[in-house]
Amino acid sequence: MEFGICFKGFVEPERARALVRQAENAGFTYCWFYDSHILWRESYMAMAMCMEHTTKMRFGPCVTNPNTRDWSLAASMFGSLAKQSGGRFDIGLGRGDSAVRVMGKKPAPLKRLEEFTHVVKALVRGDEAQYGECPEPVKFPWATGYELPVWVAAYGPKALSSAGRVGDGLILQIAEPKICKWLADQAKEAGNAEGRDMSGFRVMAAAPAHTGPLDEAIEKVRWFPAMVGNHVADIVEKYGTDNKDIPSSLTSYIENRRGYDYSKHGQSDNPYLDFITEDIVKEFCVLGTPDEHIAKLNELEAAGVTQFNIYLDSGDEEKIIADYGDKIIPVFNEKAKEKAAA
Repeated sequence: MEFGICFKGFVEPERARALVRQAENAGFTYCWFYDSHILWRESYMAMAMCMEHTTKMRFGPCVTNPNTRDWSLAASMFGSLAKQSGGRFDIGLGRGDSAVRVMGKKPAPLKRLEEFTHVVKALVRGDEAQYGECPEPVKFPWATGYELPVWVAAYGPKALSSAGRVGDGLILQIAEPKICKWLADQAKEAGNAEGRDMSGFRVMAAAPAHTGPLDEAIEKVRWFPAMVGNHVADIVEKYGTDNKDIPSSLTSYIENRRGYDYSKHGQSDNPYLDFITEDIVKEFCVLGTPDEHIAKLNELEAAGVTQFNIYLDSGDEEKIIADYGDKIIPVFNEKAKEKAAA
């Protein structure tokens, strides 16, 4: 199991530098940033800054999309950050959520997401690529063959198929083990059907974690199932609630959902949180004592999750990092050593 942290763009630079240093020393290996340039500051400058204060940690957007930037500009930025960090750069990729919807625009079709994946990977590698918005082929003379890892965020059947067919990993914004397994299995099946070697395919569960008192933690992370519910609502609108390919446990909790305020995306003061129950918060997040965290993370690992990415913006960030570094990550590192020696 790998461990990551994820920032929104409102974290102050001095604090971001301190938190990534602390997290790397605690054993976290990834630092992700929201990529929503209107709601929060542009994240790639912050990634470049944090790279200079770490030596092993990998960075990337969680998630970017095909519609915000010209594809050659996006690929040039990705390749430049990979070069600057010594090869410590991945991307998370989705159709586009808050980054485009806050402007009244629509997410990208999955066909466009897949084409974007192929084009940016080719350009970062140094190959020539052509795409619809650019009539002439593009090639970076400075590219050095870097293979850009692309993690695809997905929930619905078609998006999961895209993730398995073109992605190097899958991003799931949920920490409920049964749902994670059900979703990840679909992506892997699609990759296998495409003839891909899925043995190295990675699966991320991204969700808030809190090691403080449970009642306090529930209130601090109640925003998260509402953010997930926004994506689930899209799935329900497209596929319906009686679709055999979508578990009722993923859709039933949004029955009383009244809307979503994108100007308050991923924030505790979003006005549309009334439908979120305590049980849903406990299922979707990782809460409780360090031992309870370990127990749930073991379930996630057994379900096929390879990285737990903590949305680190619900308070007590330094304490959460310290608790993971002292009491949780060492357990999984030891387990990995025992597995490697067996």
